[in-house]
Amino acid sequence: YKLSVSPEMDIMEYCRKEWRGNTPAAKRMRKGYEAVAQKFASIRRIRGDNYCAFRATLFQALSQATQLPRWLQSEDFTMLPENLLSKYDWIKQWQLRQKPGKRMGEISDEIKEYLILLRKKWKNISEIKGPLEKQEACDKVFKNEEEEYSLYEALKFLMLNTAIELYNADKSGRRVPVFSWLLFARDTSPNPRQLMHNHLNHIGHSGGLEQVEMFLLAYALQYTIQVYRLYKYSTDEFITLYPNDPEEDWPVVTLITEDDRHYNIPVRMCQETML
Repeated sequence: YKLSVSPEMDIMEYCRKEWRGNTPAAKRMRKGYEAVAQKFASIRRIRGDNYCAFRATLFQALSQATQLPRWLQSEDFTMLPENLLSKYDWIKQWQLRQKPGKRMGEISDEIKEYLILLRKKWKNISEIKGPLEKQEACDKVFKNEEEEYSLYEALKFLMLNTAIELYNADKSGRRVPVFSWLLFARDTSPNPRQLMHNHLNHIGHSGGLEQVEMFLLAYALQYTIQVYRLYKYSTDEFITLYPNDPEEDWPVVTLITEDDRHYNIPVRMCQETML
């Protein structure tokens, strides 16, 4: 049994433990952590598998949720797998989490269950008023491996849906965000089908999220993901926003990374920052 999100620890204490040496890299990391510590008091380590970007983002979104996002409220939200499969036969090749004996025809019901679970968890947690109770409810979600991975499967499917929407919008001459061009400019993902085959199907198994896919995740959730990229300290990429021109009304979640591969989360905003 592994903890998916470890208990909080003082941010500078964590930094001193991890970055002891006097190499330029260690010095830069310490400076980076000092900057984060101006805003946040603690850090929670995220379990390091290929789902860590999902885990960190979803944990932060749920732990500060006060209402159900609009896209989760829509009537046809849970019909998404059915609707997409009726238009795009290739979605049958979606790689479900190692489910031995699962026939691809059943994929639609399976993903529908994951989407219903996502809505239910988000709704329940957003209705909890007390910060301690909310935190406990969040921790509980990330202690149940079966549920946790089902939620990531839902997020991946939402990313596919968003990619299809963006691709179609671009093809029909509507304006799309710049990252969408970059996403489909890759040799490995010239269209949503290839994106699914070469990227989304591998997330969590043989790879995590690449930079351009962080944008896609942000769009799928309609959240701004703010990341302290510690190895970029003292450059203008130290704090990176996905997307970099966020919608005014999108909530913001904050993550920390030392290398753009593994993500942890800062918690407990310092009092001055909150004022």
